[in-house]
Amino acid sequence: MASLCCLHACSRSFSYNNFSRLIHWLACAVLLLAVAPRVAAQATTGPAQTGKWQILTNTVPINPVHASVLHNGKVLMIEGKNTSPSPLGAIWDPATQKATTFPVTYTMFCNAMVVLPDGRPFVMGGTVHFPTTSAPAFTGQPKSAAYDLSTGVFTDQASMADGRWYPTGTVLNDGTVMVFSGQDEGSGDTNNTVEIFTANSGAGSWSSPVTANFVPPLYPRMHLLPDGEVFYSGSGTTSKFYDLATKTWSNCCTTNLAMDRVYGTSVLLPLTPANSYNPKIMIMGGGKFDNVTPATDTTEIVDLSISSPKWTFGPNMSEPRIQLNATILPSGKVLVTGGSKINEDGTTASFNADLYHPDPSDPNFNKFTSAGANSVARLYHSNAILLPDATVILTGSNPPKVPYENRVELYEPAYLFNPDGTLATRPVISGVPSGAVHYNTAFEVQTAEASSIKSVVLIRPAGVTHAFNMEQRLVGLNVTNPAAGVLTVTSPPNDKIAPPGYYLLFILNSAGVPSVAKFVQFCSSSGCL
Repeated sequence: MASLCCLHACSRSFSYNNFSRLIHWLACAVLLLAVAPRVAAQATTGPAQTGKWQILTNTVPINPVHASVLHNGKVLMIEGKNTSPSPLGAIWDPATQKATTFPVTYTMFCNAMVVLPDGRPFVMGGTVHFPTTSAPAFTGQPKSAAYDLSTGVFTDQASMADGRWYPTGTVLNDGTVMVFSGQDEGSGDTNNTVEIFTANSGAGSWSSPVTANFVPPLYPRMHLLPDGEVFYSGSGTTSKFYDLATKTWSNCCTTNLAMDRVYGTSVLLPLTPANSYNPKIMIMGGGKFDNVTPATDTTEIVDLSISSPKWTFGPNMSEPRIQLNATILPSGKVLVTGGSKINEDGTTASFNADLYHPDPSDPNFNKFTSAGANSVARLYHSNAILLPDATVILTGSNPPKVPYENRVELYEPAYLFNPDGTLATRPVISGVPSGAVHYNTAFEVQTAEASSIKSVVLIRPAGVTHAFNMEQRLVGLNVTNPAAGVLTVTSPPNDKIAPPGYYLLFILNSAGVPSVAKFVQFCSSSGCL
């Protein structure tokens, strides 16, 4: 208002032809130049531009090191250490923002967790031994277990051949699960074998271990590709492919950053009809695990659809980050949060939230823009989780000598707001198929806003821990013949593009506002395991 008044006064004074009026005009011009940047800044930092952050009233009762979104919309959390008399899990309900605890069957600290095609979260490995002065290494647990939503308990499944502490699990196109890496149950050496789990009506079974021709890092960053191979993107500098048919590894490409990206993250960017489901992987941040060397703010991207893939530098994040999280939103943008410049040093925590734009049709393509800033340091053992209502929660964090962080932060992305900061009207899904949908098949999504829907996307629910989401995947769908109250949608072309299981289905209108998701299960014609 002061700037507008000054402008009015200046316009009046300019009509007088004397020296004093000229001086007044110049003074007003200087004031306008000073005010304009501040006004512009205010115009780009409201909820409609950067979203809105808040700390929720209720806290979580355990250290939520491992998290998975269930197909009933709730969040399964597993704690970081033993709690007497037994280790605990918790179910966090977005509706009440409260968690209830329950005992788990063994110490699942530092496990791998994915979701089986039938919807059961599946845990691989964990901890047998915590370090002591006489035995300083963590040792891994060979057990596995599945969580049953109907009973609310874990049931032990078949054990692996050897222990795994810090392993990675990957759901494959046939619904089986590949596990790789993790320290074993003996001396704590890294387990460099691949095992494949097949679920059944009993305890399931594991394949014979296949030894890799290299020793992987702990929690390797793995992605199933649309051609059926598995891609290892780090944290080491040499990326690799794993051929499931021949059970062999081959080198792909070397990162430009010569340093390992320990506790950096890796994301398979959205697979959509517009990009012909061509896979691109983006790695971000990371650094040395010495609690001294600064992390990097760099990112790199590799296009795996070309014959000779190469890592190329992407845009830099707003801050260096180790122990960060990256979360794909229904818009296809990637929310990057948390971490720190120095590993496990809260005084160097990264609070800026960055939003990466991977869509070539976006004016901000291949850039980071601001998503505001969260309030609580999120370092080691923190998670970022996309909820069915298209918001994101940040949980956890406990760097050394710091009790675990029990506060939960909620992020409402900018797509939920009108330009004036009020809440946008969201499209509503009134119906989706109740049974499993097969691949490359038309199905219907009921919505009164059918004529205004711009896109329909699937996002696989979270399976996140230690700066990596093992389950994260966005698949865009083709929409044809929108009619009154219904969209005809074609399911993913095959199970390599979208491994079988439950997905969050979002519809987004022409303004980019997403619905609350409905869960849809996708399976092969032979059914879900």
